[in-house]
Amino acid sequence: MTGTINNTGPSISDPQADIATILEHYRTVAVVGLSPNAHRDSFGVAQYMQSQGWRIVPINPNASQILGETCYPSLTEAARHHAIELVDVFRNGADVPPVVADAVTIGAKAIWLQLGVVHEAAAQQARDAGLLVVQNKCLLVEHRRKG
Repeated sequence: MTGTINNTGPSISDPQADIATILEHYRTVAVVGLSPNAHRDSFGVAQYMQSQGWRIVPINPNASQILGETCYPSLTEAARHHAIELVDVFRNGADVPPVVADAVTIGAKAIWLQLGVVHEAAAQQARDAGLLVVQNKCLLVEHRRKG
């Protein structure tokens, strides 16, 4: 069972299966914390995914446009304009719970916490709501690895 809810306890997750499902099936990604600075990891990862044909939806309340895409101040605002499948998070672990709550609210299918970002309670909340969850991994690295 991958990222599903079972009635006998917490959901069971297979991180490699979740990564494979995300990379095979989801192409619209909201990037929470996407920086307009080309030297930041969030910019490089988003730019790479965009070059691979993914639709990037920047979430940054302090920018109007990044990578040629309109920025939105929040996931909920972005979801008014786009059907978001994946939420990719470039924020500190402490900032993850409200992002997960918004991802659940907007009907995202998966949440991806980038390298160094882990929040077990929020991840479990996402799994319990039926989302696939990846923590502490780089979307770009995993995409290249699955190539």
